[in-house]
Amino acid sequence: MTLLFPQQAETFFVNTLDVISSNMGWFMIFAANIFIVAGLYFAFSRYGSIVIGGKKAKPEFSRFAWYDMLLSAGMGIGLLFWSVAEPINHLGNPSPMFDSVAPNSPAAQSAMASTFFHWGIHPWAIYAVVGLGLAFFSYNKGLPLTIRSLFYPLIGNKIYGFWGNIIDILSVLATLMGLATSLGLGVSQVNAGLNNLFGISINTTVQVILIVVITGFATISVIMGLDGGVKRLSEINMVLAGVFLLFVLITGPTVYILSGFTQNIGYFAANFIEMSTWTETFRDSNWQSTWTIFYWSWWISWSPFVGMFIARVSKGRTVKEFIVGVVLIPTAISFVWMSVFGGTAIFQEMNGIADLASAVAIDESLALFAMVESLPYPQILSFVGIVLVIVFFVTSADSGSLVVDHLTSGGKLDSPIPQRIFWTAIAGVIAATLLVGGGLSALQTASVITGLPFTFILLAMIYSLYLGLRQEFLIERAVNQKLQRVTDDHIINEVIQTRVQDEALVEAVAEKLAEEERSKSGKSSVTVSEKEQEELNKDQ
Repeated sequence: MTLLFPQQAETFFVNTLDVISSNMGWFMIFAANIFIVAGLYFAFSRYGSIVIGGKKAKPEFSRFAWYDMLLSAGMGIGLLFWSVAEPINHLGNPSPMFDSVAPNSPAAQSAMASTFFHWGIHPWAIYAVVGLGLAFFSYNKGLPLTIRSLFYPLIGNKIYGFWGNIIDILSVLATLMGLATSLGLGVSQVNAGLNNLFGISINTTVQVILIVVITGFATISVIMGLDGGVKRLSEINMVLAGVFLLFVLITGPTVYILSGFTQNIGYFAANFIEMSTWTETFRDSNWQSTWTIFYWSWWISWSPFVGMFIARVSKGRTVKEFIVGVVLIPTAISFVWMSVFGGTAIFQEMNGIADLASAVAIDESLALFAMVESLPYPQILSFVGIVLVIVFFVTSADSGSLVVDHLTSGGKLDSPIPQRIFWTAIAGVIAATLLVGGGLSALQTASVITGLPFTFILLAMIYSLYLGLRQEFLIERAVNQKLQRVTDDHIINEVIQTRVQDEALVEAVAEKLAEEERSKSGKSSVTVSEKEQEELNKDQ
């Protein structure tokens, strides 16, 4: 329908996003906070000591390697696309929550606080709770690694029937739309980079062609398999992203970035509660529709994908270690990344070094490349940025298709390659269709439309996870109490047996002493008799 009626589709996407955010935005804000509360409760309650995989399970990876994989899960197209565009957007158009801040003034602080808010604790709390549920029900309960398994305490074996299918279908739709949003943003940024380097025009036709080409690369990665394809690409990209980050930090306004990072953390912490609960109730605005509501829906759409990855590498961790690690480590690296790129961009904008606001007003995808123009070796940096986005596109499409294929095959890990190729292609087709039907607005709306109903699924999942953890805790406590009783009984039996043995030994020793006494007494009488006999013999 989008391809047949592109103009009507664009209007539909814009209006739908406005209606959902106006009427259900409060619910998305409320739901995101529920994930933080649930994560804190699971981590620091009596359930925090439960080990994923059972009491005797050991971690498959060292803590350093585990943190490294969590960082790779946190890196992606979104950080590259929004690390410059979002702070510059907020600099000129601050969140209405910060009414006292005038545009293009000390709004830098509120701009970075809003960026931290959208890329920090909330998204990773969502991923942590979903990942914990997947890991717990898979490793501790032996259920398939799918979203339907999270509802076993609520519907039992019905997860294998109609209701389980409905849950996984909604999971697939949410994942596909979240993936398509990322791919659409990524290909827009690749197009902007090619425009910056080679003057290739920025339009939908070029972007669709790029989707076809890059999806072809993703297909090759699928054919090569997990170890040969996505794993190797992810490792290369992480190193390249780290080098890119350090180069911008060193050649950019280093002191400004570092001091700003410290101050922005404090400002973010001071305003965290208000930002988390602000819903624009007492003002006539809808600022959150394209920012907070979009982000929360996007993160929820991504949660099966990221949650499943985290679950597969977290066996042997306690619930507390899992929640704290998944929330804090990626949040910290996101803050560092946003501080380096966003801080550099704000410094350039506020000191007249570059007109980034104009570039963002034209197209958000131009922001990163406009920023690196004022750094040393801009052409090389632009090329590196394009390579990073392309590789993130390929790894996201490959990994995303693996997750969708995993869900649609009932949790099987060895589904046929043609089936994965199909889902890789579908993700590319959806991204291309949304770009044709409205660009960024259509991409945002797609995530919101699928993220909203899936939010209800995940909130029910939190209660189901609570029931599962509670049952596990009670079973463990009952077993431990029984073992303690058995141990106590064994100790008591040992004490009694030792006491009996000691008494028996005392009696035996006493008997032996008595026997010896009798023996001595008997031998003495025998000796006297013999002497008398000898004397009698002599006398005779």
